[in-house]
Amino acid sequence: MNIPNILSLIRVFLIPVIIVTFHLSWEYKNILTASIFLFSGLTDCLDGILARKLDQMTRFGEFIDPVADKLIVTISLILLIESFHSIWLTLPAMLIIGRELVISALREWMAVLGQGQRMSVNYVGKVKTAMQMMSIGLLFLAGTNVQSIWAQLGLVFLYISAFISVFSMWFYWYRSRMVLNAHV
Repeated sequence: MNIPNILSLIRVFLIPVIIVTFHLSWEYKNILTASIFLFSGLTDCLDGILARKLDQMTRFGEFIDPVADKLIVTISLILLIESFHSIWLTLPAMLIIGRELVISALREWMAVLGQGQRMSVNYVGKVKTAMQMMSIGLLFLAGTNVQSIWAQLGLVFLYISAFISVFSMWFYWYRSRMVLNAHV
């Protein structure tokens, strides 16, 4: 166990904390939930930097980092869908969640076929994750006030991250097409 892996595990352990703070009936719950979520986003940045800088990249880290990201983003989006009751938030959130499921399955299949290198994370994925973290943090900050500047900015970033998500899904699918066609 090393510091980058501990930071990834902290993200997983923060999920129930986010769920509880999100459902509190305290007037500052939005600020608290957004702060905890943004802290988890910082641990995501930090774990990757430290893993490379300290040469502490591990197989467990390669597994837990994306799992932690997908869990916290998916659960947070579900909480926001519950709160906003809006097709304008639900649509990009479902695109993002759907993309994560498709790419996770595609990565697993490509790994089974010995072609996992075709599915390695690239710069677009890092931008997508950053946009998701910003959008979700802003939407948590807005609470149920869909007219607030935080909600409007959060929705803009959510749509941008949904677009990047769909684009990156197409990119991964395109890179894998020959292997997929050979095994269909």
